[in-house]
Amino acid sequence: MKKAGIVMIIGSLLLLGLFALPLWNITLGAPQYPEPIGMNIYISGIEGMSEFDIQNIDGLNHYIGMKTIPKPDEMWEFQVFPMVIGGMAILGAIIGLFGFLGKISSSWFLGWFILMSILGVLGMYDFNQWLLEYGTDLDPNAIMKMVDEQGNPLSYKPPLLGHQKILNFDAYSYPLAGAYMMFVGMSLTVVAFFMGRKSKKA
Repeated sequence: MKKAGIVMIIGSLLLLGLFALPLWNITLGAPQYPEPIGMNIYISGIEGMSEFDIQNIDGLNHYIGMKTIPKPDEMWEFQVFPMVIGGMAILGAIIGLFGFLGKISSSWFLGWFILMSILGVLGMYDFNQWLLEYGTDLDPNAIMKMVDEQGNPLSYKPPLLGHQKILNFDAYSYPLAGAYMMFVGMSLTVVAFFMGRKSKKA
């Protein structure tokens, strides 16, 4: 059980990488932009891939009535997500420590994984809702008003995952290093669960 506890501690603490590494990326490419522009999304805010990317995206969005890219203090998620990730990392490390000391069973490792999975799904749902509002809640007084064949305003919602054509832009949305580190960390907690169960049977 000691080895399982150590793996649990390592797995949960890998979540702390999200404080330094970007979680997600949205990139926009078009003929007029030889170098694609885009933004990296962290748990505490949004940064441009390059120095002026946020400024350029906001400039493009202005013409079609989209909101500007939110600053950290303009979205509650950027205050709550760091606390959730930090709290889950500390909780996982404590559970791993108790497992190492033989005070709890490995079922607690699985319980932590399930809770983290639920929080992850809720986070992705919230992210998708933000993208939906960002791409559809348009200023009616925008300079350009693009509509479909039925006369309905077009949606400029970027994809949650994958590629989508938005006017003459190719939008790509994919996880980055922080998301992969979180996936590895969560996977290690499942490994710790099976290790703990195996050691108990032995």
